[in-house]
Amino acid sequence: MSSVKEEFAEPMKSEGETTSENRFTDLCKTLKVSEEVISEATSLLNEIRNILLASSFGGRRPEELEIYCNAFVLYCAIKLKDDLSKEDDKHGRIRLSDILRATNLKLDDFFKEAQQFTIKAKQILGDRYGFDWEDRLELKQLEKIVRMLNDARKFFDKTFGDFFSFGSIGQSSSTPEVSKEIHRFGWLLFLTLRIDTPDIFKDLVSCVHGLVAVLAILILHVPVKFRNFSPQDTSRLVKRSEKGVDLLDSLCNTYHTFEDCLRGMMEKAYKIISETLNRKPILASDCKTDLMNHINTEGLMYFNNMLEEGLVEPGIQALEKHYMDVVGNKGEVDEMLFIQSEDKPVGASSNLSDTKSKLETLASPTKTITNMLTLPLSPMSPARPNFIMSNPKILQMTPVTSAMTTAKWLREVISPLPDKPSPHLEQFLCLSDNKSLTNDLIRRAHIILEAIFHNGNSFDILWAKERKLEASKLYYRVLESICRSESNLLSSRNENNNNGSTNNLAQLLTNERFHRCMLACSAELVLATHKTVLMMFPAVLEATGLTPFDLSKVIESFVRHEETLPRELKRHLNSLEEQLLESMVWVKGSSLYNYLLVARPDLGPELSRLGLLAEPMLSLDEIAARHNISVSGALPVSNRKRDASPDQEGSDAPSPKRACVESGSVLLERNCFTPPAKERLYSLKSKFHPLQPSFASPAQPNPVGGNETCAETGCKVFFSKILKLGAIRIRSLCERLRQPQQILDRVYGIFQQILDKQTHLFFNRHVDQIILCCFYGVAKVSGLNLTFKEIVSSYKKEPQCKPEVFRNVLVSSSNMRVGASHVDIITFYNEVFVPAVKPFLVGMVPSASRTEEKAIAEGGQVPGSPKVSPFSNLPDMSPKKISASHNVYVSPLRQSKMDALLSPSSRSYYACIGESTHAFQSPSKDLDDINCRLNSTGRRLITGRINFDMVSDSVVAGSLGYQNGSSAPSDGVAAFGLPIKREQADSDPTR
Repeated sequence: MSSVKEEFAEPMKSEGETTSENRFTDLCKTLKVSEEVISEATSLLNEIRNILLASSFGGRRPEELEIYCNAFVLYCAIKLKDDLSKEDDKHGRIRLSDILRATNLKLDDFFKEAQQFTIKAKQILGDRYGFDWEDRLELKQLEKIVRMLNDARKFFDKTFGDFFSFGSIGQSSSTPEVSKEIHRFGWLLFLTLRIDTPDIFKDLVSCVHGLVAVLAILILHVPVKFRNFSPQDTSRLVKRSEKGVDLLDSLCNTYHTFEDCLRGMMEKAYKIISETLNRKPILASDCKTDLMNHINTEGLMYFNNMLEEGLVEPGIQALEKHYMDVVGNKGEVDEMLFIQSEDKPVGASSNLSDTKSKLETLASPTKTITNMLTLPLSPMSPARPNFIMSNPKILQMTPVTSAMTTAKWLREVISPLPDKPSPHLEQFLCLSDNKSLTNDLIRRAHIILEAIFHNGNSFDILWAKERKLEASKLYYRVLESICRSESNLLSSRNENNNNGSTNNLAQLLTNERFHRCMLACSAELVLATHKTVLMMFPAVLEATGLTPFDLSKVIESFVRHEETLPRELKRHLNSLEEQLLESMVWVKGSSLYNYLLVARPDLGPELSRLGLLAEPMLSLDEIAARHNISVSGALPVSNRKRDASPDQEGSDAPSPKRACVESGSVLLERNCFTPPAKERLYSLKSKFHPLQPSFASPAQPNPVGGNETCAETGCKVFFSKILKLGAIRIRSLCERLRQPQQILDRVYGIFQQILDKQTHLFFNRHVDQIILCCFYGVAKVSGLNLTFKEIVSSYKKEPQCKPEVFRNVLVSSSNMRVGASHVDIITFYNEVFVPAVKPFLVGMVPSASRTEEKAIAEGGQVPGSPKVSPFSNLPDMSPKKISASHNVYVSPLRQSKMDALLSPSSRSYYACIGESTHAFQSPSKDLDDINCRLNSTGRRLITGRINFDMVSDSVVAGSLGYQNGSSAPSDGVAAFGLPIKREQADSDPTR
C-alpha cells in the first residue's frame, strides 16, 4: 500500500505564544530592566514556560498563571545569574517588591505559586544555575521574613490601639492624621532600630522586644490628651513603687519581655533618635511635664516636644531618609509596606500569618472533629478528655503571644539549670568498666550545637551563644529524665536478673544517632521559641547529619519526659511530627528505607532502582571540619571513625543488604502491619516503646526481647503512627464530605492495604495524596456521585492542606511523560494508583457485579442485554476525520490502553476527562476550549505522514478469527458471516 502524504507549511509560533512573549517584554521594559537581564530571562522563560503553565488540577486560570510565571522567571533571572546581579547593583537592582508592584501581585499569593513553580522547574533550574539555586533564590527565607514582619506589625497595631485613644488605624477620630503620623513614626523607629542592628532582629522575640521598647518611648512622648490609659490604671500598669508606676517592669509583665533586653533596645533607640533626628536627650526625671506624672522615670530619657502636633512629620521624613540610605535596593521586600494594611499594594495579607497560626493551633489531628474523644489527638499521643480546644485562651493565641510565652519558659525554667550534666546524669553515663561518657557527651553537644547556631555566621555571636546554652541545658535535662525512665522500664523487664554491676543503658547512651536526635530536638525547640527566620526546619537535620526518620523516633519521648514543656511547644512538636510522617520520611535518602530493606526484603529491588537508601551518617570530626569548629580534646577512636554502622559504634553489625537475605519475609508472614480484623480505626491506642530498639542497628535482634530484628520493630512502630495519622485525616475528610460510616471504613481499609501490600506508592510522595486517591477509588466502586473536584474542595479546608499535594504528584520514570516528573492528582490516580490498587478496589465490588464482569470478560453476555453484533470483533483501527474543514483525526484506543481496561466495569475505576482538570472548570467551558482550538487559524502543521503501523497484521487476523499462520479466506461471507469460536479466541495470543 502506498503511503498517503499531505503537504503542510513549516511550523511557526502561535499567536498566543507571541502575545505572551510580548507581555513579558513589556513587563521588563516597565521595570527598565537591562538588555542582559532581558536576554537571560527570556531564554529561561522559553525553556520552562510550558512546564510552569501546564494545566494542573485546582490551579489558576491560564491568564492568571502567566502573570505569576513572568514574575517568577524575572526574579529568578535577576537573583540567580551572578554576573547579572553584579551588573544590576551598579545601576540600581530590581527588587521582588518592584516586580510584584508592576504585576499587581500580593506577596503571599506569589509565594504560594512560586512554591509550585520551584517543584515543577527544579531540574531545569538546577542544571542551569547549580545545585544551590534554591538557597540563593531565598524564597523560603523571604516568606519567613514577611510572615515575621506581618506578625510584628499586627502586634504593634494592637498595642498601639490599647494605649492611645485613636484606637485602630483607619477608624474615625478627632485627629486621624495625627494618629497615623505617630503610628508611622513608631513603625519607622522600629525599622530603623532593626536595620541598624540587623544581627539582633532575625527572630520574632527580638522584634517584640524592639516594638515594646518603641511603645515605652511613645508612652513617654505622646501628648496626654491622646492617651487611652491612666498611670493609676492598675489593670495595665501593674508594677508600682513609691515613686510611681514602674513602666518597663509593667510592660515586661504584660508582654513577657526581659527587662535587661528591653533596656538595651531603648538605649539603641535613644541613639538613633539623637543622631537621626538631631535631638538631645535629657533625663526624664529632670523633665517637668504632665507626661511624667505618677511614673517612675528613673533610668529613662526624654526628647523635648518630639511628638507634639505639627512636629511629627519632620521626624518621619528623617527616619525614612535614614532607612532608604541604609537599605537602598538591598532588601527584596520594602518593609515600610507593612505600616498599614490598606496601603500595602504588594504586602502580605492577613491570611499569611493567620493561616499559619491556625495550622499550629488546629494542627491536624487536633482539629474539630465530631466525637473527637474517640480518636487519638496525634500519632504520638493517646486520646485525652481535656481536649485543647475547650480552653478559650488557646483560640486567642497569636504567633507573638506564643513566642513570648515559650521564651519566658526558657528564661525562667531552663536558663537557671547548670550548663553541664548533673551528678545524677553522670551516674547513668558511668559504664561498667568505670569508663565515663561525660566528656564525650559534652564534646558532642558542643560540636552539634555549634554547627546549628553558628550556621555561616548568620546569627549575632552573643545571641547564638545564649541560644546554644539554652539548647544544651534542655538536652541535659531531658536526657536525664529519659535515662531514668528507660532504666526503670528495662529493669522491670529484667527484674529476675542482677543488674547492679552493669549499666543496662550502655547501648543507648553510646549510640551517636540517638544523641544527635536529642540535640536536634532541643535546638529546634529553642529556634521555634524565638521564631528565627535564618534557621527553618529542617535546617537542624542538615546541620547534624540526620534524616527525618531519625528525628521522628525521639519526638514522642521528648514530649513525655519534659513535663514543664509549654503547650505551644508541644503543639509545635506535634505539628513537626506530622510533617515528618506525612512526607519528609518518604523522601529520597531517608534512613527509613534502610530499615525497610531489612524488614521488607521484597522492596529491595524497588529501593535500589529508585536509589532511595540513606548515605552513612557524617562523623563528628567531619561535621566539625565542615563548619570550621575548633574543639579541645578528642573522642576515643571508636567514636571518631566513620564505619559501616555509625548507629552502633564498636559493633560489627551486618550490613542491611546482607541482613535482608537472612531475615526473609518475616513481616509479611506475621502480617504485623495490618491490625486485627475486629480492631476499629478509632480504637488505635498509643503505646510507649523503649528507645533502645529504635536506635540499634537495623539487622540486630531486638535487645529488649522478642524474635524480631530492630528494623522490624522500628517499622511496626512507624507504620502504626502512619495508620493513626491516616485514620484521623480520613475521618476528618469523610465528615467534610458527609459520607457514612461504611465509606470511612472502606477508605481506611484500602489505605491500610496499600501501606501493607503496595508500600512503594508512598515512596517520594505525600500521605494525603494516597488518601485522596483512596477516597475517589472507593467512591467509584461504591457508585457514589463524588468527583475529584468535590474531594479536593473539601481537602482544601483541612488545616494541613498544601496546593502541591494535589497539583504536583511525583510519577515514576516508567509512567512519566516527557519533561514532566510531577503531574496533577488525577493523572497520578489514573496512571499509577489504579494499576497498583485495582485488586483491592475489585475486592470491594459486590459479588453479583463481579459475576457479571467475569462473564463478560470470558466472552459471555449479561442476561437481558442486547444481542452482540456478529461484527463486534472486527477492529476499525483507521483514524477518522472529524472535521470537514480541518485536518483533525481521532484514532482508536491503543492496545496498551485496552489491556489496562480488563473489563467493561474497569472503566469505573478511572477518573475520566469529563471531570474538568483545570481550575474546577465546567464541562461547557472545557468544550468551548476544545472548539476554540479546532476553529483557531494561524497555526500551521508540520509535514507528516499518517502511521498505519499502529496495529499489526496478527492483531487484525486474530480479530477476524483466523488461526495462527492461516491465510485469509477469499470468500467475504466466510470472513465476516461466521462468529468466532471461543476456543479460537482463547488460543490466539494476539487477542
